[in-house]
Amino acid sequence: MGSCKVPYMSVLLLCFFIGSFFVPQCLSIGDNANQRAILLVNASEALGRPIPETLFGIFFEEINHAGAGGLWAELVSNRGFEAGGPNIPSNIDPWSIIGDEDSSLTVSTDRSSCFELNKVALRMEVLCDTTGTNKCPAGGVGIYNPGFWGMNIVKGKKYKVVLYVRSSGAIDLFVSLTSSNGLETLATCEILASASQVSNWTKMEVLLEANATNPNSRLQLTTTRKGVIWFDQVSAMPVDTYKGHRFRSELAEMLADLKPKFIRFPGGSFVVGDWLRNAFRWKATIGPWEERPGHFGDVWMYWTDDGLGYFEFLQLTEDLGALPVWVFNIGISRNDQVSTSNVKPFVQEALDSIEFARGGPNSTWGSMRAAMGHTEPFDLRHIALGNEDCWKTNYRGNYLKFHNAIKKAYPDIKIITNCDRFSQKLDHPADLYDYHVYPLSAKDMFSMAHWFDLTSRDGPKAFISEYAVTGKDAGKGTFLAALAEAAFLIGIEQNRKVGIQKAHRHNQIGVLGEEPLF
Repeated sequence: MGSCKVPYMSVLLLCFFIGSFFVPQCLSIGDNANQRAILLVNASEALGRPIPETLFGIFFEEINHAGAGGLWAELVSNRGFEAGGPNIPSNIDPWSIIGDEDSSLTVSTDRSSCFELNKVALRMEVLCDTTGTNKCPAGGVGIYNPGFWGMNIVKGKKYKVVLYVRSSGAIDLFVSLTSSNGLETLATCEILASASQVSNWTKMEVLLEANATNPNSRLQLTTTRKGVIWFDQVSAMPVDTYKGHRFRSELAEMLADLKPKFIRFPGGSFVVGDWLRNAFRWKATIGPWEERPGHFGDVWMYWTDDGLGYFEFLQLTEDLGALPVWVFNIGISRNDQVSTSNVKPFVQEALDSIEFARGGPNSTWGSMRAAMGHTEPFDLRHIALGNEDCWKTNYRGNYLKFHNAIKKAYPDIKIITNCDRFSQKLDHPADLYDYHVYPLSAKDMFSMAHWFDLTSRDGPKAFISEYAVTGKDAGKGTFLAALAEAAFLIGIEQNRKVGIQKAHRHNQIGVLGEEPLF
């Protein structure tokens, strides 16, 4: 296991800055502008502290669109028209129509999709035509999608658009990237197909190259031909993604620059859900993206199509040279719980997820991973059971069911409990304990710099998977909050033999850390 030395200078400098920041609050120094402070720094190698390479990692949670609309490169929001729910008619937001709804077209949803788990499709009936008394406008009529906050289209870059189409007749369809008002065309491609070619659901792919840059663009599908067209699973992605794995290059490269040694995923509260019916279910997030049902994250209150699923998280850890820390729901949400006597199916889900990551290409779930293009196993070594669930009635009973089954099948897997060993001795076996730190002020975070000084070095190690200053000191990000968090991190470095460390900063992708246990 590698390590490096951090000069003691960093500790001294931090103490100096903290002291300087609070001088006006601590003592009266008068109005003499000529007063001087002397800082002596001993940065000799002898005072360096060995820091394990695995001290820091990152925590990813689908919150504030960190994945959907963020790290995941999909440009289309609600690409499968499922966000409005399974009942029809349904809300197709943020899709909107182009043209007069009374004279040009009508748009609705039905349940005619060819995808069993995604039955909702969009039906567009075009009332105008290329000729005649009810002639379509020159630019055509149709639908458009603005993405999450406007699509950032860059000149010279190529974008792959995939859509499934069905029609009762021949189609003449334009797939275009345009400005937000549709007046400027950045790229376009015409799809011509006979009635026989699209009488059944047909997958169409086009490659668009942008002729201009516009950070507030949209994707639109338009026609001037009368008839009925059905659309489903409309996707647009840049061709250039991080290592070709459909992560946004500019964001993934920022993560790579952090040099994380682990990634905790997919949450957080996103894992457990407000209710179990809306919790993250890994089996619904693997396989072809068109067939994934997606789900409504009822904690952070938005729809995700789960294109960024379990497989993609594992791939991201590998691409970044990090180890995965897989957080699994153990039958407990914020509002409902599975009794320990009924939790066995959830335990099997966890065992299956490990086999998916680590099983051979001929195993049941390992073969599905191999079919997705990754024959070799992923290096999964750590599993966290639940998220902030220790106080729940069924946590310990459920935890033990999971722990015993996982250790029996995979004795090398390190298991992380939600229960805090910091304040009391654990009453159940664990390799690590998860610790979340959210003080309401920078002052409280400063005071926690020595939090682990007296913690026992024996027993399960600390995994500080979330930390951040909250309240008015945090705002949308302040120097004071960052300074306090840095002080806390120095305390972690000084107590590196106590545990792992990692961070959650203002509910976004954060810097995190770990201890030499990997």
